[in-house]
Amino acid sequence: MELHILGTASARPSGAREVSGSLLSCDDGIAVIDAGEGFQMRYAAQRRRLKNSTPTGSLRSARIGVVCLTHGHLDHTWGLLPWLQTMALDRRNRPLMVVGPTSAGVLDALISGAPLPDDAPPAELARQMASWHSLGGTTEHLGYEVRWILGDPVSNRWVELGANSDTATLLPSLPQPEGWSHVKIVPLPTEHTVPSCAWMFETKTKVGKFNRLKAAELRLTKEQQTELGQGRDVTLDDGAVLEASAFRGDAVQPRRIIISGDTAEQAMGLTGVDGVDVLVHESTFLEDTADHAIEHLHSTASGAMRTALACGAHHLVLTHFSARIKDGKIPLSEAATASTGAALGLTLARDGDRIQLSPEGRVAHLSWSGNGWTA
Repeated sequence: MELHILGTASARPSGAREVSGSLLSCDDGIAVIDAGEGFQMRYAAQRRRLKNSTPTGSLRSARIGVVCLTHGHLDHTWGLLPWLQTMALDRRNRPLMVVGPTSAGVLDALISGAPLPDDAPPAELARQMASWHSLGGTTEHLGYEVRWILGDPVSNRWVELGANSDTATLLPSLPQPEGWSHVKIVPLPTEHTVPSCAWMFETKTKVGKFNRLKAAELRLTKEQQTELGQGRDVTLDDGAVLEASAFRGDAVQPRRIIISGDTAEQAMGLTGVDGVDVLVHESTFLEDTADHAIEHLHSTASGAMRTALACGAHHLVLTHFSARIKDGKIPLSEAATASTGAALGLTLARDGDRIQLSPEGRVAHLSWSGNGWTA
């Protein structure tokens, strides 16, 4: 899996840093995680960089199967509709799923057909999706299928909105992107001023490699090898039983990347996960303004590290930091201090960076230098 980070600013663009938006590329396709203001321009720029520097790389929009929104604040969503319309101009024909979090109260209202609760915030995703529908963000107007999914990550209830947002169909579970079979998207509840979640991308456990040399040494027939390869024990003519598990190497464990949106530190959905390979976590504030982080339900760099330790992360990437943070060494230093000596990787994201995770769990952070990537 490879994550392309297209924006590291918080709330508003700042100099060379843009607002939130990322792409997760895997064997199944591409997922977009948030799409703040100017997303399609930043996406196009990253595609050009990859084409010029890594000819074998590809971020073709036809591979994008899902947009995962972390919450409804506009620095995470405002670029979505223009980009959907651009794909319509490009004659996209592949289905797309757009999914994001809402509250239990809003979900109940959608299911029953009642008006949204009075306490639903302006940045509620249900309001935005209804607005996008009225502005042409529907299958009918775009010319390609778009599924609009909202859910409460805490209770794990999900609905699909109708074309005019006036109907909501309760789903048995969160749908997965069409055609995805190797990587699963998992919402993790976070804590912010509006309904929010992080998104985990988890590969499936793979069986170990079949030991063909051992089978050949025993002079097994092709039929016997097939039986063992498909997990069925084989009984030989002399009555000896060959166990299929003895012909498999160690299973390849799932790999996990989590991308948080805006959240207070140690959100329950994040601390409830274990064995995370990469955690990309917001670090809006430094310790000298930790009171602001608490007030606005954001995190400090130190808080991001405490979250990483709580979920057993092997590598922490700091992102979404305030414009007042001019020197990236400071949040890195504060996060390192909070690690209390724990052995985990720690890096700071910049716009255009790539985070690579191998099937064996190796992490590489490639930094964009302006004319290429360096490790």
